Amino acid sequence: MSVELTANEDTTLVIERKFKTSLERLYEAWTNPEILQKWWGPEGVTIPTLDLDVREGGDWITTFHSDQMGERIVSGRYLTLDPPNRLVFTWGWIDNGIRGHETTVEIVLLEVGDSTIMTLTQNTFSEMEHRDNHRFGWDSSFNKLELTLG
Repeated sequence: MSVELTANEDTTLVIERKFKTSLERLYEAWTNPEILQKWWGPEGVTIPTLDLDVREGGDWITTFHSDQMGERIVSGRYLTLDPPNRLVFTWGWIDNGIRGHETTVEIVLLEVGDSTIMTLTQNTFSEMEHRDNHRFGWDSSFNKLELTLG
């Protein structure tokens, strides 16, 4: 039996961050595998494998590695590509070969002067703890992204 989840403040993560870069460069950081591999994943995490089929309906899969958590695999599908303003994809962790609960991640980019404001919205989480874990992960990843963009 599946339970229908409703997006609300307990099940939705919203992060807004300003980067001193162009809209196009920030969008490319999400869609170019060479750039994405440099920053994706929290600090202390590396990406040993990354496979992106960056097109609407295309699948992606990534392996995260750290000394503390070992290897974790996450995958999804690109739902919307609207360069350079918007990107939407699904996200689901794979544990023991089984893909778990799926969320949707939306990235919206807005250029303001010489900077770009990025808003990430991820929903619908099954538990607040999962939402909070993702907040930590994304915030840490965005620290790496800021360094990658220079």
